[in-house]
Amino acid sequence: MRSIVFGLLIVFSITASAATAPGSLDTIASRAEAARAQGHILDAIRLYRDGTHLRPTWSDGWWYLGTLLYDQDRFSEAETAFRRLLASTTHSGPAFAFLGLCEYETGKYDDALVQFHSWAAAGWAGTPELRDVAVYHFALLLTREGQFVDSLYLLATLARRIDHTPELAEAMGLASLRLKDLPENYPSELRERVWLSGDAALYAATSPTYFERADELAARLESRYPVQPEIHYFLGTLYKIEGKKTDAEGEYREELKLSPNHAPALAALAAMDLDKGDLAEAGIMARQAVGADPSLAESHHLLGRVLFGTGDMKESAKELEIARQLAPDSAGVRAHLAMVYNRLGRTQEAKAESAAFIVLKNKEDVMASAKEKLGESKREKTR
Repeated sequence: MRSIVFGLLIVFSITASAATAPGSLDTIASRAEAARAQGHILDAIRLYRDGTHLRPTWSDGWWYLGTLLYDQDRFSEAETAFRRLLASTTHSGPAFAFLGLCEYETGKYDDALVQFHSWAAAGWAGTPELRDVAVYHFALLLTREGQFVDSLYLLATLARRIDHTPELAEAMGLASLRLKDLPENYPSELRERVWLSGDAALYAATSPTYFERADELAARLESRYPVQPEIHYFLGTLYKIEGKKTDAEGEYREELKLSPNHAPALAALAAMDLDKGDLAEAGIMARQAVGADPSLAESHHLLGRVLFGTGDMKESAKELEIARQLAPDSAGVRAHLAMVYNRLGRTQEAKAESAAFIVLKNKEDVMASAKEKLGESKREKTR
């Protein structure tokens, strides 16, 4: 996936630019640009380095130095250049993405994840090529962090844009099976089930046209690994995406036979019961999910919604406050908490939660808009 970034500097020009530099910097900048345009990369690197030494706030110099070093696989040096760029300009969106990629390549995974979050907050800026490769690596690090749903959401945007690639299928397989591993270090004995689940998830994410193919792969996965953990949970999620609610529910329950304390499966069933209006059963499942994994924000969110439905506002507020603490960026949690506070007469707190909901919802809209810019689906392209 990183290879598609090669040549980005030919088609991308940073918007940040220092004021025209006098004297020798003008000469260096002109010579560096000429060397870059003619493909004399090492000369260009030397000249951009000279220019940034002469004027440390030369944003264009740091940008081109960083991108040239990145394309030469000189990631540590490129990392330094992008850090200097971020310190010298406010137009930093693409630089966050490149810095994250450099840190990923040098094994600084936690730092890279911070940069990708900053890139997303800045609006996912960059060329389509840069967005593709940065989204892919962002998703890998989310999987490593255990944020599997967010990872799959990002990977699904790529699935609708680019061709079916082995790298993308493997990444989706790791997230689908809830494995906190990167592609280069997960156990070899898991390889087949990762690939089967990843291919199925990739086909399902691409278009409803490929649901049948996804189901074929899912059936093969289930037949080969009927008692392995996470398989039935993945199948339940797959069928839920396809709108097969009965099949999904059956698979979630199969997962619970193997892993009775599987909190995501319990939460999934609680959500389905809540959608059906069965508050009693939803409450049972939500409480079991909270007990199985108190750190899962969605379980507390669901239990808070159940308690709201039964009229127990004080207990609902407690659960939703826990959910807010665990997932402060969840617009849904803030919206439900505002509703509960209103019912309790806690007017100022309700207003604060409503305001937070609006901010977060706007961020979600920006994110969705940016993700749409990653490319329209193949189905849309054929219309």
